[in-house]
Amino acid sequence: MHYITQTAMNKIKLLTWAVILLVVLNITTISTILYHNYTENVNSKTIVLNTDGNNMLTGRFFKQTLGFNQTQMNVFREANREFRPKANGIILQIDSLKNEMFIELKKNKSDTVRLNTLSTETGTLHAELKRETNRFYLKIKTVCTPRQLEQLQTTFTPLFQREPCNGTGKCQGNGFRNQ
Repeated sequence: MHYITQTAMNKIKLLTWAVILLVVLNITTISTILYHNYTENVNSKTIVLNTDGNNMLTGRFFKQTLGFNQTQMNVFREANREFRPKANGIILQIDSLKNEMFIELKKNKSDTVRLNTLSTETGTLHAELKRETNRFYLKIKTVCTPRQLEQLQTTFTPLFQREPCNGTGKCQGNGFRNQ
């Protein structure tokens, strides 16, 4: 019979713990990746402005970029609690209508009456989304200093003014994702 020495046993224990540690690290890494993919997916469904990169209309953005104080942040939070669920709900409805429209367009014999109805419904939802955006902007505007108001206007410009097309068919500055 083979007898394992104390040194060999210690090496086996050390290697066993090293393997366990590596397994835990791998699980943690995979979990972190999955979590970030999930939160990135959730965040991609939020309203995004296309100014200098994608600035999400978050409290952090207003606090850091506009320099909101606590009182202003309270007004922002209240306005945001009303605005975000409504706006995201409307965007989901618009996305759903666009999907239905595309399905109808791909059919061999598309129903133009159905397509026109879907287009009208989409337009109505776009108008509702703009009204909600207007309400949100006006609530925030009431607490802005003149300097903050200037930055607020710059931030919201892409939602209300389209950049001209560059001749390639690519136009910029529509403000909301998927519109």
